[in-house]
Amino acid sequence: MRSSLILSRRDLDFLLHEWLGVEDLAKRPRYAEHSRETFDAVLDLAEQIATEHFAPHNRKADENEPRLVDGKAVLVPEVKQALDVFVEAGLMAGEFDEEYGGMQLPHVVGQAVFAWFKAANVGTSAYPFLTMGNARLLLAHGSREQIDTYVRPEIEGRWFGTMALSEPQAGSSLADITTRAVPQDDGTYRLTGNKMWISGGDHELTENIVHLVLAKIPGGPPGVKGISLFVVPKFLVDEDGTLGERNDVVLAGLNHKMGYRGTTNTLLNFGEGVHTPGGRPGAVGYLVGEPHRGLTYMFHMMNEARIGVGMGATVLGYTGYLHALEYARTRTQGRPATAKDPSSPAVPIIEHPDVRRMLLAAKSYAEGGLALGLYCARLVDEEQTAETEEERARAHLLLDTLTPIAKAWPSQWGPVADDLAIQVHGGYGYTRDYPVEQFYRDNRLNPIHEGTNGIQALDLLGRKVVTQGGAGLRLLGKTIGATTARAAGTQWAGLAADLDAAVARTSAVTATLWSTGDPDLALANASVYLEAVGHLVVAWLWLEQALACEGSTDAFHEGKRAAARYFWRWELPRTRTQFDLLESLDRTVLDTDAAWL
Repeated sequence: MRSSLILSRRDLDFLLHEWLGVEDLAKRPRYAEHSRETFDAVLDLAEQIATEHFAPHNRKADENEPRLVDGKAVLVPEVKQALDVFVEAGLMAGEFDEEYGGMQLPHVVGQAVFAWFKAANVGTSAYPFLTMGNARLLLAHGSREQIDTYVRPEIEGRWFGTMALSEPQAGSSLADITTRAVPQDDGTYRLTGNKMWISGGDHELTENIVHLVLAKIPGGPPGVKGISLFVVPKFLVDEDGTLGERNDVVLAGLNHKMGYRGTTNTLLNFGEGVHTPGGRPGAVGYLVGEPHRGLTYMFHMMNEARIGVGMGATVLGYTGYLHALEYARTRTQGRPATAKDPSSPAVPIIEHPDVRRMLLAAKSYAEGGLALGLYCARLVDEEQTAETEEERARAHLLLDTLTPIAKAWPSQWGPVADDLAIQVHGGYGYTRDYPVEQFYRDNRLNPIHEGTNGIQALDLLGRKVVTQGGAGLRLLGKTIGATTARAAGTQWAGLAADLDAAVARTSAVTATLWSTGDPDLALANASVYLEAVGHLVVAWLWLEQALACEGSTDAFHEGKRAAARYFWRWELPRTRTQFDLLESLDRTVLDTDAAWL
């Protein structure tokens, strides 16, 4: 049977079972109905549906992006057909409580399941991805009425959801949003304003769309402290759950991006007056939680989305790597450097050392990123279901520290894996005859999605490693140290020593950066800090994988060891130069006048 070019099931089995031991989660009350057999059965189902219904229209959706016709977003029909199969299989409800018709899968298994769909067709998979995050936010912060009205239809797949944060003039600077929400006598609000870059913001795939919208209530505090969160449905919902009149939410335009073309990306106008529910202007909205706490609530969805974006970047790089690997094994060209006879047969290009270098690099980024994403997903399960409060608090702190890395590192190196896949294909790589050019275009969006990598850098250095007196950074170092201690006396003792040195350097450099008392100077090179610490974390996870391979000598485990050695020898040394730069408190960027550029 031919191996999948979407993802490696063998690698998922290794990460889930041989490394993370997810079967142990079935001993906990929440997952007591599960076992390895049920986890594997859902993964089998995901692979089948992704292969048969998502992957086949990936190129078609890219070449036939959404069109605006008579005020509606029109997509190729295969998008809805695939999503209907996904919903009917119960996969929308996978991780949700049985109370809502869910399977109560562990988050780490749910992430592995959904990875198949992101890798097969990231554009189509975005609709359920956003809907799941929307539903989880409302479960955490919405009222019982909001949960019954909006979450249940989302989990059933009858309605989809979005998050509407950005505005044309504000971008990532949410303090500058201007959308207003005016309170009404009946307890609702009327919203007016514009939202930009809203993925899945309009379509005809479902009966209704549930928008989660950030807006400011007049008279509230300035800046981010005055932001509130509202449910704004495309169609209003009557008391019996049926759809009522159209809300005043209008699709004003579609953005046309270099990738993710199967996902509608929209400009939405709220309160434009095209529709006036009850004869009054403004889109009807319902406050989620308390006033002025909207950004806190939205970050419940945003942090989940950030880890999900990192997983998407990883698996797009992964599928690019698998396509390049197959091409390199079947494409014959050239002869070994030692070949003396020009008439001798050409060899598969995988025989050329530089091609193997590119494949090994891509493998180390893809499989390292997948380990990072699944490790963070396992931390979510620990945070929610660990036996003691101490264990749950530890998981929360470690996950909080790793989140900017889990988003940004794969978003930087996943596209590099796809870039290498194009290079392995040579001249064919940047033609549309092969899919790797689309994987790269799709993946290039991820360094911007859900907070740019620059924002993640500011989050890591400006917040995560210094809050609580640096508790998160110390916990990360202690966790890495536990792994390096296990490596003593093994063939990986050298990698362990290099990791210990890098951890110590991270702590010293962090202290140096903040010792100046100048936040601008400390944060001027935050992106370099993020890249260095990200490489340290992934090198640690490669040591974890290498140790999990002990005692096995088949080709799969030897491949893991080769990738671990590559990351140790070729990638981890990058951090030394980066730490040198950071420790020097270099002012080149900070002192460059904008007029000079």
